[in-house]
Amino acid sequence: MLNEIKIPRHIAFIMDGNGRWAKKRLLPRKAGHREGVVALRRMVDECEKAGVEMVSFYAFSTENWTRPQDEIDALFKMVKEFADKYLDEYVKRGFRIMFMGDLSKLPKETVDALKRILEKAKDNKGMIVNIALNYGGRDEILHAVNILLDAGLRNVDMQTLSDCMYTAGLPDPDVIVRSSGEKRLSNFMLWQAAYAELVFVDDLWPDFDEKIFANIIDEYSRRDRRYGNIRRIN
Repeated sequence: MLNEIKIPRHIAFIMDGNGRWAKKRLLPRKAGHREGVVALRRMVDECEKAGVEMVSFYAFSTENWTRPQDEIDALFKMVKEFADKYLDEYVKRGFRIMFMGDLSKLPKETVDALKRILEKAKDNKGMIVNIALNYGGRDEILHAVNILLDAGLRNVDMQTLSDCMYTAGLPDPDVIVRSSGEKRLSNFMLWQAAYAELVFVDDLWPDFDEKIFANIIDEYSRRDRRYGNIRRIN
């Protein structure tokens, strides 16, 4: 019996393996990051076709600042190019755009490009494309706690804390996908991942295509999500 296809409301990707993809081809790491952008665009298109409501991408973590400066500079140059070209296209397609993380430490020209996109997309109602930049799950939780402390609150419930997260009011990820065979969250959406299905794919991120996406949906469709409850058998 074939599994019923289930489409997640929110799918999140930990994009891993750009450097290894480039190394295998004797190319500089930035070539792998450029191909990673192409793969991100493919996944946005696949999510739209499938009817996903929200897609998130882990693009740059709070720990990535330890990378060589020339690689960091190249990454943020690509982010600006991506915003100017492809995010502008997504705005025209009606997508809602959001950036998750502390943007204040990014280069000014990159931040300016992201702000322009946010302004253009503010009234859009389509699929949410969420990109995590200078993001860390622990930092996000700490940020939320400080908001509550600044407000003078001493006792809060989970909903109040959740409302202070970057993703306030949005669905938690139903499935988190990590590429390149690594099996960890690496500080990504720790609060929101409480009941997410985790899918680990051996393929490197730049190789993600329609077939890999279909396999992810198939794997998700075979999962039995119980949220701590006991499965009832009739």
